[in-house]
Amino acid sequence: MPFTRITLLEGKSPEYLKGLSDSLHQAMVETFDVPAADRFQAIHQLRPGELIFDRTYFGGPRSDDFVVFTITTGKPRDTATKRAFYKRLVALLAESPGVRPEDVMIIVSTSSRDEWSFSNGETQMLDGAAVEEART
Repeated sequence: MPFTRITLLEGKSPEYLKGLSDSLHQAMVETFDVPAADRFQAIHQLRPGELIFDRTYFGGPRSDDFVVFTITTGKPRDTATKRAFYKRLVALLAESPGVRPEDVMIIVSTSSRDEWSFSNGETQMLDGAAVEEART
């Protein structure tokens, strides 16, 4: 049930954006215990001057291809799982759409199950039947 905001500078092709989305989802399914049918993402493309980032802080050098993945999840993951996810994501992004690992920033935040409503103003994550249905 993670929700991810993918933020980057504007101007990328639909194929490039699809590569970002697909690589993220594949890494989540493979390493983050996310079901294949669980894909919630929003891609934000900003104009120059609207995405401000340090070119060298804790890494880099970062280019104008810098992309931020801000992931909100309701299920906590241990450090080993997160590290495996980070490594797998940058490897997949290097393959498609061709993002350098230096240009990838990943932020994971955890929220509780009662902080999610998927529809109808209901707290589906608190309802055992809804959680089981989502897994199938």
